[in-house]
Amino acid sequence: MEIKVLRSFVAVATHCSFSRAAKELHTVQPAISRHITSLEDELGVKLFFRTSREVTITAAGSRLLQDAIHLIEQTENTKQAVIQAASGVVGSLKIGYLGGATLGFLPALVRNYLQHNPNIDVGLYEMTVSEQIEALEKHDIDIAFSRVLPAGFEDRYISTNIYTDKLVAAVSITHPLANQDEINLSELKNAPFVLFEREQAVGLFDAIITQCQMSGFSPNIKKQPNQMQAVLTQVAAGLGVTIVPYSVKDLRCDECSFISIRSNQAIDSKPVEIPLVMTHHRHTLSPTARVFADLAYNEVDNIRRKMT
Repeated sequence: MEIKVLRSFVAVATHCSFSRAAKELHTVQPAISRHITSLEDELGVKLFFRTSREVTITAAGSRLLQDAIHLIEQTENTKQAVIQAASGVVGSLKIGYLGGATLGFLPALVRNYLQHNPNIDVGLYEMTVSEQIEALEKHDIDIAFSRVLPAGFEDRYISTNIYTDKLVAAVSITHPLANQDEINLSELKNAPFVLFEREQAVGLFDAIITQCQMSGFSPNIKKQPNQMQAVLTQVAAGLGVTIVPYSVKDLRCDECSFISIRSNQAIDSKPVEIPLVMTHHRHTLSPTARVFADLAYNEVDNIRRKMT
């Protein structure tokens, strides 16, 4: 049974008239008659009693009418749902993020998104860099706010720089250097270090080690938590010092002091740039994720002004 045939049937049953049904459907009466005849032939029953003066629905027709109305409504609802899904109006969105690096802008970005897309089910998942890469590979998340992906992923993913962070030292507020605005990195050479596990963010970890080595020492790493919040908690407790992206200051850690690192003029060093990038699949981005990504692209300038 075709939907257009059922529409003709419902119109005739509603008006008890072929001519009025044709007028409602903006077609001609012979087309309506063909639809009813074909439907009766397909079902092998009479749907209407027809005379020169009136059209009356049969018992079989009355039974079909209930289902026909339901099928037409269901078809229309399905059509609208498909259109909405294709346009990103309904569905789900899963976002992986680095807590400290995104706290300053991601909540507002998601609120803005939901304001215009209230029917989207948004899931936010705090993950390390390595966890986000794995989640992207498994399609467990649609969007990742993370560090630059390792080489070899460029053919499958698109990454956009959201803002560029810098490295700073973090010490306990009771540390002798806590009140300094700026220090040479070499001033930390004799201190125990608390650094996150290398596997959680290989590029960032290696950049920190390289900066220490350029300042004439290798950090004495005593603790290696797997979360940035845990790193700051241990630093605040006096278990060591650390080097982190400046954005982690947005994590709740009133017991830590963040200190700028002075460039090493002797080796003409420049501040290490730590990009925070938004990454998504190149070819399989969902409509809901595409709408969110477009919003993020449009907000990049505002985010950079806020985060740098």
